Amino acid sequence: MDLYLWAKALHVISVIAWMAGLFYLPRLYVYHVEQQDAVPEMVPVLEVMERRLLRAIMTPAMISSWLFGLIMVGMGGVDWGAVWPWLKAASVLAMTWFHFWCAGQRTALAAGHAQVSGRGYRMMNEVPTVLMIVIVVSVIVKP
Repeated sequence: MDLYLWAKALHVISVIAWMAGLFYLPRLYVYHVEQQDAVPEMVPVLEVMERRLLRAIMTPAMISSWLFGLIMVGMGGVDWGAVWPWLKAASVLAMTWFHFWCAGQRTALAAGHAQVSGRGYRMMNEVPTVLMIVIVVSVIVKP
């Protein structure tokens, strides 16, 4: 049984779950902001969905992504003299910042203090896509 391959498989699974949440949560915020006046009875439903997505899926997936990623790094084999691991590391830190930004937005929305418009959340929804592209190209192409 190869520990590296297990760590890699669990890392990929965790990242997929984390990314799914990072793609979906800002979209829920768009609905939340745009429906709070038009259909106010939807707001409590959206708040439950946002909270559960963040707590039950995204945060555990983020933690396990970091855990299994660090296990692989700890096993060696990364050429830290190359550009790609630093590019990936910076992008993962940015992705983690985005996760916590989303968590802060959930708290603000639950308190009734929308800090961003629906259009702003739509734009922020592109952040994880750009970071994912940088990460995948860094790891596969190794520029």
